[in-house]
Amino acid sequence: MNEKPYRKPVRIFENSGTVNPEESYYAHLDNVINTQGQDIKTMVDRGRYFSMFAPRQSGKTTFLEGIRAELHKDKTYVAIILSFQKYKSLDIPRFYSLLEEKFHRQLITRLEEVQCEKTETVKQFLDGFHLSDHISFSQLFEELNRIIQFKKIVVFIDEFDGIPPGDLANFLYALRDLYLEYKGVKQKALYSVGLIGIRNITKLVVGGVSPFNIADHVELPPFSLNNVRDLYAQYTEETNQPFTEDAVKKVYGETGGQPWLVNRLGAILTVNVKPGTVEPIDEKDVDKAIQLLLTEKNDHFDNLYEKAKLYKETFVEIVFDNVKYKTDNEDQSWLEQYGLIKKKEVKAVVANNIYKMRFTETFFDEADIDDNASAQRVVLPGGILDMENILLDFARYIAQIGVRAFYQGGKPYEKTGQFLLTAWLYPFIKGGEGELRCEVSSGLGRMDILLTYKGRRYIIETKVNPYADVTVIQKEGIEQVSAKYLASEGVAAGYLVIFDPRSPVGAPCKPQYHGPEDKKITSFTIGIGRSKSAQIKISIL
Repeated sequence: MNEKPYRKPVRIFENSGTVNPEESYYAHLDNVINTQGQDIKTMVDRGRYFSMFAPRQSGKTTFLEGIRAELHKDKTYVAIILSFQKYKSLDIPRFYSLLEEKFHRQLITRLEEVQCEKTETVKQFLDGFHLSDHISFSQLFEELNRIIQFKKIVVFIDEFDGIPPGDLANFLYALRDLYLEYKGVKQKALYSVGLIGIRNITKLVVGGVSPFNIADHVELPPFSLNNVRDLYAQYTEETNQPFTEDAVKKVYGETGGQPWLVNRLGAILTVNVKPGTVEPIDEKDVDKAIQLLLTEKNDHFDNLYEKAKLYKETFVEIVFDNVKYKTDNEDQSWLEQYGLIKKKEVKAVVANNIYKMRFTETFFDEADIDDNASAQRVVLPGGILDMENILLDFARYIAQIGVRAFYQGGKPYEKTGQFLLTAWLYPFIKGGEGELRCEVSSGLGRMDILLTYKGRRYIIETKVNPYADVTVIQKEGIEQVSAKYLASEGVAAGYLVIFDPRSPVGAPCKPQYHGPEDKKITSFTIGIGRSKSAQIKISIL
């Protein structure tokens, strides 16, 4: 029993902008290292250039402010933080004009702060020198190297992705040339550079080469379990209200340590779920807070949703089966850069359970599927699913919603059909009685959809028909399901759903039966033709 009285907190759990440790609870990231195991301070001390990958609202700006404060304990350092977030649409002269303004102000402020004897000389130089392009940018540091070579200027550029595209290559080449020119010089004004963005900048290729491959690459990690524990302990110290260890582990497990989510749950737990008391916050409280968060409208979810829906089929595929992580897969790359997925061993997985629940539900809600309608008259005695009627109902659903979503650039898109069918089957697992997986490795191939419900497995293959005669793709699909999947999974029946662009949407869909009883395949041809007379160029994407 906690005998200490509750005290009103002094600080808050920050979930909008940079964290000020005097106003908000703050967790120091202690595992930000490069591939050599060096932390940022070590890299800066060694005069290294580096790029840092970090999705938005992952704590990178707060981290940079902390590094600057640490560096400024040494009067030799002049750490400058710039942001290119709002610069992308600017013309090049305006871009360099704003860059000059921000850089000059911070440089002079720091030199005055440490009472640098060359401050007036630097002021006079800057008053007569103006940035206009990447050449003048290089000349700026060449002259500063002459005037204050005993100082170490460190430039961090946040939101580097916002640089005007027309100057990206020139800017990076200017940095590269400065690095190579002064690499062996111990006393130099531009000592270290860090470019921070949502992309791995070292992989940028311009004109066939990577202009920033001289840099180390660093990824900003999420909070560790110790970070979450420390963050919540700061609240406990102020208020006397503790978090149980199970509650801390629950938050960490559900958020994957994502800083914004950890802070937002901290706020909901202490303001909405169990405020103004010394009664411990436990696992059940965390469950309540998560449910509140999942139904909340906020900028964090809104921004991620706009990104996730660009690749929703790939996102949902990753949700239901830990698919292979592919470094060069464009969809996976963008989802990872936005912080929605991550690499786990050799698999691609959703970054955390909260993103998984929030966006899966959102995407399936957009499919406008009635949970009750899709589950009517389809569960037979013994918990067996009447898959034939389930798929006939799905065909009627496609006829009802139309087929616009199937076409991308005028071509039928198989992923759309698989996504909509997955959404149609999703209600059967929502109650925890089953499992739904996509692109599942099995035998000699990968099954499109595997639904497990009350211990029984249902294999469903989807196809878009590229042929004039639908029986050709039908034969290929039957052979694939029968020879590759049923035997290896020990299942007696499988299902084949063919989306046919040459059959008009709403055309009658009747099940067709193929094979012996021990390898029975039921096929369904669902019309997705946009009109009876339309001549469609067929190409499976």
